[in-house]
Formats: sequence, C-alpha cells, structure tokens
Amino acid sequence: MNWLIYAFLTVACWGVYGIFLHNGTIAFADPVNGRMKAFLIVGLAYFLVAVIAPVAILAVKGGSITFWNYPTKAFRWSLLAGVVGAVGALGVLLAFGAKGTPAVVMSIIFAGAPIVNALVAIVLHPPSGGWGSIRPQFYLGIALAAAGAAMVSYYKPNPPQAKPAAAASQSVPVVSEAK
Repeated sequence: MNWLIYAFLTVACWGVYGIFLHNGTIAFADPVNGRMKAFLIVGLAYFLVAVIAPVAILAVKGGSITFWNYPTKAFRWSLLAGVVGAVGALGVLLAFGAKGTPAVVMSIIFAGAPIVNALVAIVLHPPSGGWGSIRPQFYLGIALAAAGAAMVSYYKPNPPQAKPAAAASQSVPVVSEAK
C-alpha cells in the first residue's frame, strides 16, 4: 500500500499547487510579467526536484544517467509527459491571468484531469473485456467528477469585498477649542 501514501502525497502537493502559484504571482507585484516570473521559478523548482534528485538517486543505485542510451519509446513518452506537464502548469497561469481564480481553475483542473486520464488510459490500454465490460459506476464516477467541478466552481465562497477608500470629497470636520 506504499503507492497510496505516494498518491496522497501527490494529492496534497498538487492540491496546494494552484494557490501557491497564484500567491507567488501576486507577490511579484508585476501585473504584466509576474505570472511568467512565477513560472520561471517553477521551472527552477522542477529542475531541482526532477533533474538533480533523480540523477542523485540513479547514481546511488547504480542506474544509468546517460539518457541518450535510453530506449527511444521510453524517452519519447517520458519527454511527452514532461511537455504536457509543463504546458499544463503554463495553462494554470494563463487561466489566472484571464481572471480565473484558484478555487475555480483548480477545481476544474482537478476534476477534469482524472476524467481525461481515465478515458485516455482506456483508449491506450483497453480493458480485457472491451468497452462493453466497463461497469456503469465508472461512467457515473465521471459524471459525478464533472458535476463536482461545476458545483465547486459555481458555489465557491467569494472573497470579502474590498472596502472602498474614503471619498476624497468628504471633508472631515475640524474641531477647534476656543479658549
């Protein structure tokens, strides 16, 4: 059951990814380039975690780090996975830049991604009994995931309204003491 621990680790990490990325973008205080600056730092983090860590682990375990000797099919699928992951991360930032909020954007992504994953997995690795062997609960799960994303997006709590600045035209009465 170690796989379940790792799956929940990923749920926790990806569950905070969008809001952390949004907060990083805001912290740049650069409405024009802040998203791309945040994405650049995400790329640095990917390099640290996805390049340095595997190289160290492979070196310790005696695995080959010379990827030009890797099987072509494995290299292509893995490279494609990296590209779609990076494009997906860019898509998150572009959605935020188009006025999407983390609560809505990430709800749609995290409900929609499992649906896409399930359908693509079935196409690439069909069930042994064919499409007809898929139980109705599978399709119900897809419908519930889509409905869940729609409901979370539609009924999300709104942030508090910004308090209007005191009107400049209002005059503050001056109290003077007469002696």
